[in-house]
Amino acid sequence: MTIPTLTLNDGHTIPQLGFGVFKVDPAETERIVLDALDAGYRHIDTAAIYGNEEGVGRAIAASGIPRDELFVTTKLWNDRQGGDEPLAAIDESLDRLGLDHVDLYLVHWPAPKNGDYVNAWEKLVAIRETGKTRSIGVSNHLPAHLTEIVQATGVTPAVDQIELHPAYQQRETVAFAGSHGILIEAWGPLGQGKYDLFGTPAVAAAAAAHGKTPAQTVLRWHLQKGNIVFPKSNSPARVRENLDVFDFELTPAEIAAIDVLDPGDGSGRVGSHPNDVS
Repeated sequence: MTIPTLTLNDGHTIPQLGFGVFKVDPAETERIVLDALDAGYRHIDTAAIYGNEEGVGRAIAASGIPRDELFVTTKLWNDRQGGDEPLAAIDESLDRLGLDHVDLYLVHWPAPKNGDYVNAWEKLVAIRETGKTRSIGVSNHLPAHLTEIVQATGVTPAVDQIELHPAYQQRETVAFAGSHGILIEAWGPLGQGKYDLFGTPAVAAAAAAHGKTPAQTVLRWHLQKGNIVFPKSNSPARVRENLDVFDFELTPAEIAAIDVLDPGDGSGRVGSHPNDVS
């Protein structure tokens, strides 16, 4: 099985399907990430605030997989955005991961009330120049935030990792990103179980038509929309199931039926608004 890759605006490539470790117990992270690597995942998404970078690092070391076959992302937390703090924070993350570089380093939230996200982006540009990360991007940034950091630095993020699932598709941010060559990474791609996504007729019908689970159907929707996606699960069976999404294709009508699950008024959001996180 070959996981498709997408090309970032800096020329590097990224596996379109990866494995996320948000809310994965640090004590269980090594085992769970090893299960994912054994299943065939090669893209791992973590963050300093998750508290499990050490477990990710141990799993990478134990896997025996060559470093150049892996894509590792981590993120700068909000309280490290000021001054030279990002320069120290990347070193700390690399130490916990046991790596000399990550493939992608993200500003986790704009945290506009703190007033440091432009500085954080300037420092990520500098970090990329040191080779401690190959690519740089952001998470949870809206068009206004993206506009400001690009105007300040002349450097466009490679990705914007945002909450995105059928009930909340962030069309304005997605369109802005697309027009600026920024790829979208979807967090909470299955809605985090906070609404009955799998019971909707559009998802259930498509799943039945293709002999797939509702989760596989929604992941396939993301892939065909061009999103980078990294579902998480603590279950080895589910970890493998989430990878089994490359042997079918949703029809245009099935895609359209899932597209209309977003009412367009923002009511489908299950996480925090970027302007409210600090």
